[in-house]
Amino acid sequence: MYATVTAVSRSATHTMSKQNQPVITLQAGLGVEGDAHNGKTVKHRSRVAQDPTQPNLRQVHLIQSELHTELRARGFSISPGQMGENITTRGIDLLGLPVGARLLIGPEAVVEITGLRNPCNQLDGIQPGLMKAVLDRDEAGNLIRKAGVMGIVLEGGVVRPGDEIEVVLPPEPWRKMERV
Repeated sequence: MYATVTAVSRSATHTMSKQNQPVITLQAGLGVEGDAHNGKTVKHRSRVAQDPTQPNLRQVHLIQSELHTELRARGFSISPGQMGENITTRGIDLLGLPVGARLLIGPEAVVEITGLRNPCNQLDGIQPGLMKAVLDRDEAGNLIRKAGVMGIVLEGGVVRPGDEIEVVLPPEPWRKMERV
């Protein structure tokens, strides 16, 4: 099975959920055109309050549709974009990628993975218990964050549902993702 984009979403305001779109445009060094998180410096409100000059490592939020399937099996009613992602994928273990992995999306766009999305309590506003459902523990008791990954746009371009995604891994040794 090859990897694909299943949905694209954006929101011009700082809302949890983003509206599905027929197409989004990624802008190199900025993020999703017309999205509240677009910019060279951090746009996430809590991070702006800490230091508004930080580089924006959260230009694009990606979630694998397999998480939506898992959550639906646990009784949650989740649809693409609802958890704040810009790009919903199928066929890639996004959470298993190392920092620096590149996603070649459609004919032009390139997104470099910077780290894990740290889920927040706003998820419980979508449905009670959702925050806890996207957190897990491994055998050693380490926290597993399943709410997607963040990236920066290296090469801009148009992205649509149905676009293929190719993963290009960085040279080893690989760095495991941490929250960004």
